Amino acid sequence: MTATDTMTLLGCQIDIPTMTSLRERDAHLAVMAAKIRQQLSHHHADLVVLPELSSIDYARATFDCLDEIAEPLNGASFEIWRDVACDYNVFISYSFARQDQNGYFICVAVVNPDGKLVGHYDKLHLAHYGASMEKDYFKRGSHLFTFTVKEFCLAPIICYDIRMPELTRTLVVNHGVDVILHSGAYFRDPSFQSWHAFATTRALENQVFFMSLNRAGKDYGNSLFCWPWMDDTITPIRFAEIQEDFRFVTINKGMMHDARREYAFLKDRLDDYGLALTSN
Repeated sequence: MTATDTMTLLGCQIDIPTMTSLRERDAHLAVMAAKIRQQLSHHHADLVVLPELSSIDYARATFDCLDEIAEPLNGASFEIWRDVACDYNVFISYSFARQDQNGYFICVAVVNPDGKLVGHYDKLHLAHYGASMEKDYFKRGSHLFTFTVKEFCLAPIICYDIRMPELTRTLVVNHGVDVILHSGAYFRDPSFQSWHAFATTRALENQVFFMSLNRAGKDYGNSLFCWPWMDDTITPIRFAEIQEDFRFVTINKGMMHDARREYAFLKDRLDDYGLALTSN
């Protein structure tokens, strides 16, 4: 096992206050950056992962103010995470409300240790049930995004995206992704209890590492990290029920390769399931 076969992630289940102004957004960004700096000052990570819309509150009152608090790709969120990335030699995956000439998008962007924007992903599937009202405010994305840390290929997906198995399967099979970064804003509505089942299933059926990260708070919490194989001896890493929680997770490619060798789910797939149908 070489150094490039191992990677340490810092998953940040963070508190996000209510906000309706630019001043409140920027104050939150400063507090959040200070907390992550404190974590990185005690333990090195190769990648920091933040939840969906980590820069702003997930609420209709906040979304009503998108004309003020949404950002371009090179906005306030990029600036603050660029500085942290450079100071601690770390990649950072963060999320914010992105604005361009076409409208608003729920976006994940990644900055590298040199302070460069690696790329971004806009949420493909907009949630509009339970506590979610995204179609009233946001446009859906139009592209996938992968990036490399050491020798790991990673891809972000966002919250409701997890419920569409084709997306994760495409990232793994067609684009060689080893780690899925699933950022969410999972409110404790009737769909909350089904979320972990989707996370464990996506990890197991695709035999990948799967960081499923929620925000903290009495209505959120319970983030989860899943391994490429899990059983009664290998179990997911569970974050705090509601409190802020910062977890360092070290992964290695050997575990993924062992799972795929032992259980040949991916290799045994047919190329095409559009087979002839017989019926009585």
